[in-house]
Amino acid sequence: MPERVFPDDFLWGVATSAHQIEGAFGEDGRGESIWDRLEATPGSIEDGSDASVACDHYHRYEDDVELMKKLGINAYRFSIAWPRVLPKGRGRVNAAGLDFYDNLVDALLEAGIEPFVTLYHWDLPQALQDRGGWSERDTAEAFVHYTTAVARRLGDRVRHWATHNEPWCIATLGHESGEHAPGHRDPAEALRVAHHVLLSHGQAMGALREFAPEAEAGIVLNLSPSWPASESPADREAARRFDGFFNRWYLNPIFRGVYPADTIADRVRCGHLKGPELPFVRSGDMEAISVPLDFLGLNYYSRTVVRAGDGGDPTGICAVSEEKLTDMGWEVYPEGLYDTLVRLKTEYAPERIYVTENGAAYPDGPDRAGRVADRRRVEYLRSHLKEAHRALADGVPLLGYFVWSLLDNFEWAHGYTKRFGLYWVDYDSQKRIPKDSAFWYRDVVAANAVDDES
Repeated sequence: MPERVFPDDFLWGVATSAHQIEGAFGEDGRGESIWDRLEATPGSIEDGSDASVACDHYHRYEDDVELMKKLGINAYRFSIAWPRVLPKGRGRVNAAGLDFYDNLVDALLEAGIEPFVTLYHWDLPQALQDRGGWSERDTAEAFVHYTTAVARRLGDRVRHWATHNEPWCIATLGHESGEHAPGHRDPAEALRVAHHVLLSHGQAMGALREFAPEAEAGIVLNLSPSWPASESPADREAARRFDGFFNRWYLNPIFRGVYPADTIADRVRCGHLKGPELPFVRSGDMEAISVPLDFLGLNYYSRTVVRAGDGGDPTGICAVSEEKLTDMGWEVYPEGLYDTLVRLKTEYAPERIYVTENGAAYPDGPDRAGRVADRRRVEYLRSHLKEAHRALADGVPLLGYFVWSLLDNFEWAHGYTKRFGLYWVDYDSQKRIPKDSAFWYRDVVAANAVDDES
């Protein structure tokens, strides 16, 4: 079949996060996180499970690096567990916790795999939450202290750092809708949280520049193109409002040093702000947040189709038939990856972009012969890589692509009910079985190309 060839230096990777795969909650001095606390709250997790064992990666990381070698990838994106490094969020560094990541980085480099470190993937130490968490400015200062501790230890070898993963999820899912830890439902608090997370990003960039001066540093955003359900003025307005709070509320401060004025007005109208002045913004904050990035990480899964609900509020709808949805209920819409990449290039002009997450949940498991025939995941990945290649051809500075995820894992509030991995995991035995998508991705990496098979 015809092939779409990627640049010779293109990075091919997989991604995970600490809380979703590591387990070993009570070992080697690790502290409690906000997710540990939420998982202990009845009714918070779909299947009543917790991540105390997860994929047992803490004890099996060497075997998991071997799985990566079998894929032939040259990059691995993972996160550091803040409560494993600083059990109380501040203060004394837990040497055993840093030792784990030190050993992981060395194992990756020995295997010829470039480590991409994400410093925060949602597992705030509970001790900081007890003092107000991200709703308090002090947590931004604590994040800089944590960043410094990690960068001092790993900055001589890690050449790619992201401060945060998906600030929208931290603020909105954790503090407005309550689906994620810490489970709050306060829109005004969510706005404060978003600002303090962005502030901590900007302030931590200085620590990364100091202790990893040869490295790239940036942030990872989840972005979703906003489509009106119809061409009616009301639906088009709803799509603008959704885009403002989901996408531009994070892009504009980072790249332009301002929050979008139209979205501020939207929040005033719905009562989440008392007026156009943002009470949580202090002098110098926006300059700190908009410090230049070396790269932007893009997590893309689907578009969002919205209609005008009560009072014109944007309401997401399902615009396609069920067979075009993943197991998460998300539409398979690869063109949205191209649209988002081109928009970033045109409107915000980041110097470098990585697709830091892209993947799909499907429930396919082993058949009697032990094969996991996950054809839909293969088609999902193929279609999205074709769109990534199209964006490259149109001048988007895309340097790499990371599949979410290496392993089936603990999918946050869904527990173990959703499977995103290239490797199927038996959570009782911890056996890893490569899915057909793992073999397919191995061949893509080896060829540095994706075929045009439909």
